Amino acid sequence: MSLVLAAFVQFAGLRDGRNHMKRIMDKTLAKRGRIPTGIVGALLLALLLGACSGKPPVERLKQDLAQYPEYSIILNDMKTEGNFFTEYLHQYKLIWAERNADTDSLSFNTEITNWMEVSSEEYKKYESNLGMALATRTANGEVKATAQPPGYQYVGNQNYGRWAHSPSGGSFWQFYGQYAFMSAMFNMARGPIGMNDYNSYRNNIDSRRPYYGSNKQYGTNGTHTKQSNKSFFQRKVARERASKARFSDKVRSRASRSGRSSGSRFRSRSSRGGK
Repeated sequence: MSLVLAAFVQFAGLRDGRNHMKRIMDKTLAKRGRIPTGIVGALLLALLLGACSGKPPVERLKQDLAQYPEYSIILNDMKTEGNFFTEYLHQYKLIWAERNADTDSLSFNTEITNWMEVSSEEYKKYESNLGMALATRTANGEVKATAQPPGYQYVGNQNYGRWAHSPSGGSFWQFYGQYAFMSAMFNMARGPIGMNDYNSYRNNIDSRRPYYGSNKQYGTNGTHTKQSNKSFFQRKVARERASKARFSDKVRSRASRSGRSSGSRFRSRSSRGGK
């Protein structure tokens, strides 16, 4: 019966309306090891009523931010919860620009969203893109939905900076003084962005391929991400340890039950043999 429920939960899409019921089911399973058959119908009905077919959070956020001339939707964090029924969660960092009424300049705003539930498919789709911009809009109104390092869409834009020349003869990007804050705001990796790096970025994005930096420093497996998103990796290690501990407990429990069962059969045979 639990397999039927698990399949139904997957079909339902792991939406927000099911959170409370899933927690109740987790607690029931943890206590009893199974769901009492008398409430199966009620649980299925509650799951059906709680499920919804809305758009993924990134798509909804794109709609909410469409009124602004520039924006970035960054995967700030992600996690999974639940032992019997997995809940997939995303947290986003939003950066958007508003045009000042008295001038033609822009003011930038940032916000960290609450945790938002996503489907398992959506979670797997972005599993390699922690810390990346999942969607961006630039001043020309162009929206890109290819994962890229946050802030890279401003590189090469002469409204925000210029290409400077190094003594070795190469070129690197330099934000103007009034936009120097953008490197920190977008949590960009230290070190200059060279012309070759920028060209590789443009080629990837134009071909709709994710770009993880010249040295693969961005994304879930990137060196920069591992330094700046430590809580994600700490939770991942803790969850893996807990999973191994539960598996070990199950093995010991089965071995213990098997030993008791063998002992009972042996005593039963000895008793019959002594009569």
